[in-house]
This record gives sequence, structure tokens and C-alpha cells, in this order.
Amino acid sequence: MRTATFRFYEELNDFLPKNRRKRPFYYVLKFNQSVKDAIEALGVPHAEVDLIMVNSESVGFNYQLHDGDMVSVYPVFETLDISPIIKLRPEPLRYPGFVLDVHLGKLCKYMRMLGFDTIYRNNLEDAEIINIAIEQKRIILTRDIGILKNRLVSHGYWVRSQHPREQLLEVIQRFDLSCSIKPFYRCTVCNGVVEKVDKESISQLLESGTKKYFTDFFRCSACKKIYWKGSHYEKMKDFVSGIFKKNI
Repeated sequence: MRTATFRFYEELNDFLPKNRRKRPFYYVLKFNQSVKDAIEALGVPHAEVDLIMVNSESVGFNYQLHDGDMVSVYPVFETLDISPIIKLRPEPLRYPGFVLDVHLGKLCKYMRMLGFDTIYRNNLEDAEIINIAIEQKRIILTRDIGILKNRLVSHGYWVRSQHPREQLLEVIQRFDLSCSIKPFYRCTVCNGVVEKVDKESISQLLESGTKKYFTDFFRCSACKKIYWKGSHYEKMKDFVSGIFKKNI
């Protein structure tokens, strides 16, 4: 019987049964099995893996496992540039954009509110999400582990929490995005960039009360939605302040 010893690090342990978390364990090898196939057979999607060390040497996903191999598997290193030794994908995404699956609509709104480039539609099929991620070099955020096991996916993350605000904090911390927050930079409806607009140029589009009591207006460059600093803005500002406090 041929075996290799595996050890998974940090949040990759979320995918493992408790008796295999944060410790070395034996894995019985199949004939001509690649390290990628073994990792996914153990339940860990390859898109969440950023570094594989076999016998203290960095290897690619296609490495063929041998009897007695010592395999260490690490998650994405967003705060540490390991590009000199990484062999799994062409390059890390240092300035990430995101595409979200259909289960993450509320998270999408929060991410856009903080200025993150986020694509979401509630009718996107898995194949469409993967194509968008590949063509636009985006990270897939999903509640469906299966999509991250697709061989075409290179950058992705399984969102652990089921609660939108916790999901937002999770993503910010996971991808070290605290310094990239730009509140109210993007439209929460369509992801377009929001720009300041002269009140007179849109006055015919405003309700009389809004026109009377507010002076500063902003408009999405894509869908043309108009924003102003009303009560909704104050609530959003309080929400953003809370996010900043939790990430200091």
C-alpha cells in the first residue's frame, strides 16, 4: 500500500473532518495520482490553495505523488508575496476584482458600498461565473464548494459564514482589503463608478423635497442612478465606520 503524508494549514482545515485538522495524516495513494487530485479527493478545492510543498520543494498541481511523500498545503497568501516560489498559477491577483454566486446578493451590495469591484447577477450560472472570472481576472466568491473544484478556476474562495455582515468582514480579512476600502465609490445597484454631479444638471430628475433640502448629489456613470446624503447615507456611513473599527 502506497501512502503520502498530508498536512493542511490555516483555513484549509475548514474542509477537513476534525480528526485531520491541523495535523499530519496518512493518505492512501491511487495509481498515477496527481497532488491536485488528491487534495480535491480530500475535500479541499484547488482554487483555495496557493502553495504546495512536497518534501520541502514547491510543486505544481500536476505533480505525481510517490510513496512516502510529505505534502504541506497552504492557503492563499494575500499579505505575503510568494510569487518567486509559487508554481500553481501564473501570478497572484494583487488588485482583486470579484464575481459572486447567486447566494451572495447582500454581500455584493456591501462590497460595492465599500468600493470593491464586484460583479453579481441573481441568474448567473456556474459556467458564466467561471468565464467571467477567467476573462476579467476576478476572484470567485461562493457558498458552493463545487464550483471551486472546476479545473478552470484559478482564484476562488468559499465564504464560510451565512450572515452577510460577517461575510463582508471575512472577505476583507481573507484578502487583506482594509487599505483598499473606498466608501461610496461604486454604485450598489450596478457596480459602476459614482461621481459628483452638478445639482442643476439633474434638477428635473429630483423630487421637490429632495431638491429643496439637499445640495450635494452624485450619479452612477453607468446606470445613472442618483445618490445624495440623506438619512440612507447616514446609515451607510455608520455601517462603514463599524467595518473600519473592526479591521483596525
